[in-house]
Order: sequence, then structure tokens, then C-alpha cells
Amino acid sequence: MNKLSPLALALGLICTHSAIAEEGFRQHDAHVHGEVEFNIAQDGNELLIEITAPGSDVVGFEHAPETQQQSKTLEQAITQLNKATTLFTINQSAQCKIEHASVRHTLSEDEHHDHDHHADDSHHHQAEHDENHHEHEQHSNHGEFTIEYHYQCADLAKLEQIDTQWFKLFSATEKIRINLLTDTKQTALELHQPQSKIAL
Repeated sequence: MNKLSPLALALGLICTHSAIAEEGFRQHDAHVHGEVEFNIAQDGNELLIEITAPGSDVVGFEHAPETQQQSKTLEQAITQLNKATTLFTINQSAQCKIEHASVRHTLSEDEHHDHDHHADDSHHHQAEHDENHHEHEQHSNHGEFTIEYHYQCADLAKLEQIDTQWFKLFSATEKIRINLLTDTKQTALELHQPQSKIAL
């Protein structure tokens, strides 16, 4: 089961009262191929970027890998997604440093978690025990990725812009919906191919 962070929950609450609610914003609801969602939120000196993307946008399929090539593609995507610096560039004056990255996906029998920091592998064993419990749920849904990047920033007041390379790295995506919550702004934005700048 997906566990939402407090920041993601706050974003969801704000977006429920905004115009984009009519366009169907629901956290982890049915996704649309070619559309990816970014949740960007500030909490004190912390900046959180959460991404929800259809498996087809990232790896070209939405099921458990069926061939060696698909397994390799999935592994490469996870490795790439764990490198926040290849996906996002934050203006230097904000002095933001990546503290933690998390990549999760539902393209296998049990939900997969992959973190950039060394973590206890016991969750893999727990996932095996929970396989039967999750099996029906996973088979009834299209596979997707959930990625989180946590930054610590020395001067978030100077945060002006985030550049993303998502469209260059994952060309199947046509649109990015962005839900933004900072000390100075609460809004919903959209980027379309080949836009890359998120103005804050």
C-alpha cells in the first residue's frame, strides 16, 4: 500500500480546493499515458519533489518484465531515477543538496522499493510474504513509478527556478502536471514537450 508523505497529503488537500480538482487530480489515481505528475513542496529548509509516472512513460511497459531486455531496461531506469542531478537542476543561490532519493514501482508481483542509501534488505523478505496479499491489487492496476527526492537547502528564499530534463530522458511523456506548494506560492502548472523550466 502506498504511504503518502505529510507534504504530499498537504499538496493533495490544497489541490482539492483548486481549479485542477475538476481536471481529476487524485493522488495515485488512475494515470494517463504520456502524462506525469510532479508534486513540489517546501517544508522549512526541506524541498520535496515527488513524481508519479506511468510505467510506459519510463520503460515502455506497465507489467512485470517478461524478457531479459525488459529486466535490463527496468534496472537502468531505476539507476537513472536514483540520480536526482540528472533530472533536476535547482538555481545555485538556493544552495540545495540532495539528501535522499527513493524509487518505487509496481511493475512486478510485489511492489519494489529502491533507495539510494544503504537500507535494510528485510523489506524484500517482507514483500515476499506479502506477495499473495498484493497479487490481486497489482494485477488490477497499471504499473507506475513513484519517485521522491528530498533536498536540504541553505537559502530556500532564493529558490527561483527548477530545470527538469524529464522530457529529454523520457520522451514518451508529453505533459507534466505540477502541483507546487512553497512559502510564497500555491499553484498548479503544466509543462509540455520540450519545456524544461519550472518558475518558482
